[in-house]
Amino acid sequence: MTEPARGTAEPTHGAAEPTPGRTLPAPSPSAPATAGSPAPDVSPPDSLVLRTGAFSWLFPRRGSLVAVALGVLIVALVALGTFAGSTGMSFSETLAGLFGTGDPATVMLVQDFRLPRIAVGVLVGAALGVAGCLTQTLAGNRLATPDIIGVNEGATAAVVASVVGSSTGMIGEWWLGPVGAFLAAALVVLCAGGAGHRGHRVLVVGIGVSTVVGAVTDLVMSRQNDNTAGGVFLWTVGSLSGRDWSVGTPLLLVLLVLLPFALAAGNRLQLLRFDDDTASGLGVPVRRVRALTLALAVVLSGVAAGIGGPIAFVALAAPVLADRLGGRSRVPVLASGLVGGALIAGADTLGRVIAPVEIPVGVVTSVLGGPFLLWVLFRPDRGTRRF
Repeated sequence: MTEPARGTAEPTHGAAEPTPGRTLPAPSPSAPATAGSPAPDVSPPDSLVLRTGAFSWLFPRRGSLVAVALGVLIVALVALGTFAGSTGMSFSETLAGLFGTGDPATVMLVQDFRLPRIAVGVLVGAALGVAGCLTQTLAGNRLATPDIIGVNEGATAAVVASVVGSSTGMIGEWWLGPVGAFLAAALVVLCAGGAGHRGHRVLVVGIGVSTVVGAVTDLVMSRQNDNTAGGVFLWTVGSLSGRDWSVGTPLLLVLLVLLPFALAAGNRLQLLRFDDDTASGLGVPVRRVRALTLALAVVLSGVAAGIGGPIAFVALAAPVLADRLGGRSRVPVLASGLVGGALIAGADTLGRVIAPVEIPVGVVTSVLGGPFLLWVLFRPDRGTRRF
């Protein structure tokens, strides 16, 4: 056995000796970064990372553009809704009435009737859109919205019950809406065994509760005199007639207070897309987040139903459209509110100009929402929200 020649290195086991003229392969891009190399960019493709010291924030570029576009659309719809009507006012007369420079009758019509009504409609739609986004994400099902699982029916029943025995034909107090919504939501959650990932169970139980509560409401209405029943019936199909700043101001305050909590809940709900163990391991208090999310959705939908009546399909359509516009990388809480406001503003304006007599906004959304519901049902995911 001979020794290796002096000046040559003995090859190590498992390593191939480099051949002259042959370069070694470059390291794989998936290989871990070595010390001193820049960290890989793991931010979502539609986000811009903003850093300030130890804090950082993902700025959603696509979502921000969608929000700006929806804001412009809402302003245009408010202007159109203020101008549209059966009185035949010109655009210049409407503009003069809006700024208070026209004749007193025009100023009163624009500032005291049309503008408050359309503004209340936008706020009602925003509340329904945010509530629908929260319940859909919480249950993991696009059909699990407040108007389908019985929450809006509970709010309607509470407001209708407040006018029993009255002969004025006036609508009951709007603040009874959240009370009835909470009672209906508690019944649904209790019968469904919780508000966890039992999306289909919550949906089925909610439909049953909605049917029962709706039947009770109809029974109460049938026992009232014609004046009371006629005055309340228009509201029970969803109407903004006669709504002004007296109900718009409380709704605006509710939105200003609850919207930051809804945005925070939507941020947490992104982690609930995983299973409970994974979310808990990431530091999410699962039960607390679910309870807070459900409470926020119930309050928002209850206040909206108490003011505008049980307007159908807005809570269903707004999150679906917002998801399409803004992408699925985030829970579209803000975009859902903006889409909901635009839907109500457009539907209310359409109901005032499409026929010789005014059509309630709830009827317009129901007519337009029926085909939309069929589209959601016949999509490949069968109405279940896939993340």
